[in-house]
Amino acid sequence: MDLVLSALLMAVWRRKTKSKVIIHSDQGSQYTSHEWQNFLQDNNLEASMSRRGNCYDNAVAESFFQLLKRERVRRKTYANRKVARQDIFDYIEFFYNPKRKHGNNGMLSPIDFEQQQLWKT
Repeated sequence: MDLVLSALLMAVWRRKTKSKVIIHSDQGSQYTSHEWQNFLQDNNLEASMSRRGNCYDNAVAESFFQLLKRERVRRKTYANRKVARQDIFDYIEFFYNPKRKHGNNGMLSPIDFEQQQLWKT
């Protein structure tokens, strides 16, 4: 519970969105807890949960983890957890979000797509 709330708090703090944001998750106990639901409500976030046992409902997350494994982690052996965390952080923050083009959003990076959507509102 603490891990997912900390991650979401960091995202809320960094993004500072003005409009409601949908948060997709599975039905794990951390996402169905009162603490999680209260945090969503207090921060103008809306829960969207996949159906139990249906990986296709979470296709975006599944796609991301497949890319992470294929483009960064596969065939690597990390010396320790700290090194692994730093490498994955670097992939997300310095490549995936700002640079990696995605076919489903007009060949824009996630950050470019988000900025484009913000200018539309």
